[in-house]
Amino acid sequence: MIEFLIAALSSGSGKTAVTCAMLAALKKRGISPCAFKCGPDYIDPMFHRSILGIQSHNLDLFLCEEQKLKRLYQRAVCGQDAAICEGVMGFFDGVGGTTDRASSWHVADTLDLPVLLVLRPKGSSLTLSAQVKGMCGFRQNSHIAGLFLNDCSPMLFRSLAPMLERETGLPVLGYLPHMPEAAFESRHLGLYTAGEIEDLQQRIDVLAQTLEETTDFDRLLTLFATDKPSECGSVTETPAKTKIAVAQDEAFCFVYAETLAALRQAGAEIVPFSPMRDTALPKDIGGLYLPGGYPELYAQTLAENAPMRQAIKEAIQAGLPTVAECGGFLYLGQSLQNENGTAYPMVGALPGHGVKKDKLVRFGYATMTAQTDSLLFAKGQQIPVHEFHYWDSTENGDAFFAEKPISARSWACGFANPSLYAGFPHLYFWSNPKCAARFVQAAMQYQANP
Repeated sequence: MIEFLIAALSSGSGKTAVTCAMLAALKKRGISPCAFKCGPDYIDPMFHRSILGIQSHNLDLFLCEEQKLKRLYQRAVCGQDAAICEGVMGFFDGVGGTTDRASSWHVADTLDLPVLLVLRPKGSSLTLSAQVKGMCGFRQNSHIAGLFLNDCSPMLFRSLAPMLERETGLPVLGYLPHMPEAAFESRHLGLYTAGEIEDLQQRIDVLAQTLEETTDFDRLLTLFATDKPSECGSVTETPAKTKIAVAQDEAFCFVYAETLAALRQAGAEIVPFSPMRDTALPKDIGGLYLPGGYPELYAQTLAENAPMRQAIKEAIQAGLPTVAECGGFLYLGQSLQNENGTAYPMVGALPGHGVKKDKLVRFGYATMTAQTDSLLFAKGQQIPVHEFHYWDSTENGDAFFAEKPISARSWACGFANPSLYAGFPHLYFWSNPKCAARFVQAAMQYQANP
């Protein structure tokens, strides 16, 4: 088994490009890899999936307890030849930016994964060695086992590699040169989604081919080969007891694979549909899940699909168990501004209007406390959540009390009743299987008595 985590000193170091190149290169060598992403990011796993054709999983130690994360990892690596985990931000950057909780290092330490540290040698040379040695000594076990240079010329690599090995004692396994033709463009704090890049496969092929030429793969595979025993066990498939319609298209694409897995384990059959193109909800459903995404980019198209908007409004008013997060929450409001500030009518099941802001709103992790019993939660229940949005609503609800860790900033949020959860906070059902079970149970009851 080949296992390692790709980390860096900071965001913008090229972790995604290196990860995608590694995954594609391993596949070309006949090695079957699986992929993971540290943290709550939805977009990077889309790139992993575009290469592998199978799910990439999030490893988040704020949203998920250590033991549950270990079980998720073991379940995903079962039957694979290799596992590559892409880190998040700087290697030790965790909750609040001042702790290592939920950092890439925390994941590596929890799973005992060796780390390939990506360096971008811009404006420094010997100082890189000092940075690496500081990283290695910052925690008792850094897990850093090798180095990789990104955005580095062949001449600079020939100069830096022997120096880094001499000064740090770590192997330098390869490099990627400056490759503007294979770059992944960014939006806000993340990349454009994989589906928005028309020539994505071509770019990844270029990255993988270059990586083959610039990396000592024999050395890399030897370094990151582990002899951990396989702990696959048996996964019992739960028979489907009800159908839950899940919005999945360009506007609603932010959904955790683990959340869908938790719903399936609870007895749900997942039925994908498109609020952009379909004119009616799928037949014979017991529940509706509207995940996040970029509805603001497709506000006009969503507005023009009046039959779907009306169908969803009537279904929610009739008591269809519904979960709507972030973009899905905005879609249920009265209207939504696009990037130019033009407002378009939305579903109208909730009172607020979606408005564009100039900066991130309530960005990051929080703990949410339910103020009343509802579809998913019991009064007083605390739930780890994550928010990431540049749009806000004029009516955010008050069914929950949210508080950020470290800073203790707090606010009211969300709408909830016996058949609804709607709000900006993203949920993670893998760590809340009881919530998935409650959603499925409500869907079963609705389907039995529509």
